[in-house]
Amino acid sequence: MSPSHGKDTPDYHLPDAELVTRTMAEVAERGQRIVADFLKRQAEETGNPDPLNIGGAFLEMTARLMANPQRLMQAQLGFWQDYLTLWTNTARRMLGEQTGPVIEEPKGDRRFKDEAWRENEVFDFIRQSYLLAARYFTNTVNSAEGLDPKTAQKVDFYTRQFVDAMSPANFVLTNPEVLRRTAETGGTNLLKGLSNLLADLERGKGRLRIRMTDDSKFKVGENIAVTPGKVVFQNDLMQLIQYNPTTETVLKRPLVIFPPWINKFYILDLRPKNSFIRWAVEQGHTVFCVSWVNPDERLAQKGFDDYMKEGVLAALDAIELATGERAVNAIGYCLGGTLLATTLAYMAAKRDTRIKSATYFVTLVDFEQPGELGVFIDEEQLKALEEKMNKRGYLDGSEMATTFNMLRANDLIWSFVVNNYLLGQDPFPFDLLYWNDDSTRMPARMHSFYLRRMYQQNDLVKPGAIELLGTKIDLRKIKVPSYLISTREDHIAPWKSTYRATQIYSGPVRFVLAASGHIAGVVNPPDSGKYSHWINEELPPDPDEWLKGATELAGSWWPDWQRWVSGLDKTMVPARIPGSGKLPVIEDAPGSYVRVMAND
Repeated sequence: MSPSHGKDTPDYHLPDAELVTRTMAEVAERGQRIVADFLKRQAEETGNPDPLNIGGAFLEMTARLMANPQRLMQAQLGFWQDYLTLWTNTARRMLGEQTGPVIEEPKGDRRFKDEAWRENEVFDFIRQSYLLAARYFTNTVNSAEGLDPKTAQKVDFYTRQFVDAMSPANFVLTNPEVLRRTAETGGTNLLKGLSNLLADLERGKGRLRIRMTDDSKFKVGENIAVTPGKVVFQNDLMQLIQYNPTTETVLKRPLVIFPPWINKFYILDLRPKNSFIRWAVEQGHTVFCVSWVNPDERLAQKGFDDYMKEGVLAALDAIELATGERAVNAIGYCLGGTLLATTLAYMAAKRDTRIKSATYFVTLVDFEQPGELGVFIDEEQLKALEEKMNKRGYLDGSEMATTFNMLRANDLIWSFVVNNYLLGQDPFPFDLLYWNDDSTRMPARMHSFYLRRMYQQNDLVKPGAIELLGTKIDLRKIKVPSYLISTREDHIAPWKSTYRATQIYSGPVRFVLAASGHIAGVVNPPDSGKYSHWINEELPPDPDEWLKGATELAGSWWPDWQRWVSGLDKTMVPARIPGSGKLPVIEDAPGSYVRVMAND
């Protein structure tokens, strides 16, 4: 029996002795195996104590700060004044007085959602102390004068990583929810959390690979990526899926989608109610979608030009065989959009006019200001990455996933640390996070080209700077109608950077800005009633000026795109059935390429 401590006090339980013994024996055995695997792999890789050159960046920042001790002293004085105010307010609260907060977390910060962070004087003090310290650290490093922009960005980014990691919400003794759970369960939550931690270390073979969702609840082709269709073409790099029509007639021009090969295509076909692919089929499009291969070392020498030739150009050839139609509308998502723009510039040089319109989902073509991903693009990091990729032949999918997760560390890392390891809970089944964890590899040659020539050197916007398949390309030669959808809170392709494309393409351009981020702002079906969007028929050079003159409209941008693309050619033809043309059916959608996991 567990003792009761009053009506409003939860019961406290002692952990079962047999459970503790069994768990600790398992910890010892699994821990030894994890360490051995990790050390073995580390021995196989080139040792570099600081491949990201973080130490050098912080050393330079420190030197700059010490060169101006007066400013540093002022920052410290301000911090201690705020801290003294917090002490005073806390003491007054303990005496029964009402006081206002010295500092509050930013809107949307969910780390301190538990009521005890404000209602309990001690935890309120811990919360505000942390927020004051976090503000002090970030303001101090950002005040260093004379740093080059790349170094300043790196210092700011990794300072925030450190600050986020040190949040009191991430520790047992300073998180009221965790303390409450520990008291209620007698510590079994921590034992379960330890087991979860070991399981994640095993998944990552010694590196922590946090499980974000209950992946046992999802299976590609059964409850996600279920829009009916057929694979009608495949090569080394991709399968081409043609989806079954749901209308008697369809638009004459087929629609082909080029997703990014950094992730799998089914972000556009997660569930029937939020599937862009299913919705486009219902609007009367003959929809084709590329499903990229999950490459291994055999495809190490596949380059960006191969993705153009065996991806976009091969898809256009296959669509003509499948439907008899040369003219198509094309969509590119993120990196798929960069590939689409690159291919259109190549096709312009070759006078190939098969793509009649281009839609770009959150796509960068001008990489001068790529956002926080630029933190990872400098010579030291690229050399270290290339050395690692050249040994394996590819970039491991988990490494890219970790990079993206760091951009939103509190949501995509630390919230799961608290839930899985401290509260001892299993993650919830969530299709979007299942997709996010279903990472893909990338061929070494292609990824090196992409990072160096586009992110590092920004050659794509320089006329003639990039040559593919023996042809120099120029984005300014693109004359097809273009629809650009960007998202206001995008941390991967910042909207003000994607907007730059409006000043590059020579054809008519429509730019639309959606609320939310890189995924939710794009995958926003009309029936959801979520996330507004902004339109402005004018395209001034300054994105802020564009937004100032834009009109906000409620709901999804999808219907606006449908009116735009269908208005380019309203000709209708009888619906096309996969396999009825010159391409036989290979297998059912979503195909076999998408089922290959990064750890297979």
